[in-house]
Amino acid sequence: MSHLQTSAERCRLPRAFWQSVEELGLNPSLIQAHAQLPHDLHLNEAAVVSTQQLFAVWNAIEALSSDPAFAIKMVRDTPSAKHKLAFLAALYAASFRDALARFCRFKRLCSPDQICMDEHEGRVLFTIQWPSGAGLAPHFSVDACFALVLELGRRGTGKHLKPVALSLRRPPQSLETHSNYFGCPIQYGAARDELSMSAADLDLPFLQHNPEVLDMMTPGLSAAMREIEAPAGFCEQAIEVLKRALADGRPSLQYLARELLQSERTLQRRLTAEGTTFSALLNEARRQAGLHLLADKTLELKEVAYLLGYQDVNSYYRAFRQWENVSPGEWRRANA
Repeated sequence: MSHLQTSAERCRLPRAFWQSVEELGLNPSLIQAHAQLPHDLHLNEAAVVSTQQLFAVWNAIEALSSDPAFAIKMVRDTPSAKHKLAFLAALYAASFRDALARFCRFKRLCSPDQICMDEHEGRVLFTIQWPSGAGLAPHFSVDACFALVLELGRRGTGKHLKPVALSLRRPPQSLETHSNYFGCPIQYGAARDELSMSAADLDLPFLQHNPEVLDMMTPGLSAAMREIEAPAGFCEQAIEVLKRALADGRPSLQYLARELLQSERTLQRRLTAEGTTFSALLNEARRQAGLHLLADKTLELKEVAYLLGYQDVNSYYRAFRQWENVSPGEWRRANA
C-alpha cells in the first residue's frame, strides 16, 4: 500500500537513467509495467516518483534482468556525458571531496536517499539514509549508489581508486562482478550497507576542474532542487504537527486546523487542493513516527502501538503490514 508522498522522498528519474537501462537490454515500458507505474514514465521528464515507486522500479529491474551486477554496469558502462546532471557537474569540481559535496547536494534530483560521510582515523565511511524510513532498500539501489561514489572518484582523478572495504546486508553470495569492480574485501550479511575509503583519496585533485562550467551548471541544478522540494511543504508541516500530537491520543481535524491557524473549512479545502485527506495525513504521521519508535529497541511493540494512538496491538500490526508489507517485528529485526 502506498503512503503519502512528501517532498523529502520525491525525485525524478531522468532520461539518462532509462537510457542506461536500455543500453543494457531492458525495455523501460516492461519495467514500468512490472512496477505498476505508467508505461510512458520514461518519456515524461517532469514526472515525479515517490520512494516506494523508486524501490518498485529497482525491484523490477532486478527481477527482469536476472543479472546481480546490472546496477553496477549501469553506472560503470554509461559515458560521463550521458550520466545524471548531478554526476556530470561534480566531475568539474576541484577535488574528489569537493565533487562528493556537490554530488550529494544535487543527488536528490534523481533519488531521495542521502549519502552520509563519516571521516575518522584516515578513513571515510559512506552509508545511505532514506529520509522517509521506507525500510530495506533494494540491493540494486545500494549497488548503484556506492558505484556512483567510486566511479566519480575514478573518473575525476583518472586513477583506479579502490575502497578499503565494502559491507552489504544481503545474504552471503559469490558476486564476481562486485569483487572485480570494487576491488576490496566484501562482507555479506553485515549489519548495514557501508563503503569505506581512504580519506587521502578524497583530497586528490580532479583533472577536469573548471570553475566556469560549475558556475553555469549550479544555478540550474539549484533551481531544479527548489522546484522538486517546494510543492509538498503544507503536507509535511501538517504531518509534523500530527506526529507531535500522537502520544496524547488520536489528533482530530479540529486539532490540526487549530495548530495550523486555519478554520476547519479552509483546512478541508487545502487538503482537497493538495490531493489528500486528513486520514491520509494521520496515517502517514503514524507510519513515520512508528518507524522512529521501532528503532528504539527498549520499547515493546505494544508500547509503540500505544504511543501511536492505537487502541490495541492488532490494529497497529494490520496497519503496519499495509504500509511496509512486513510485521513491525520483522521490520525491527531487518533494520537492527
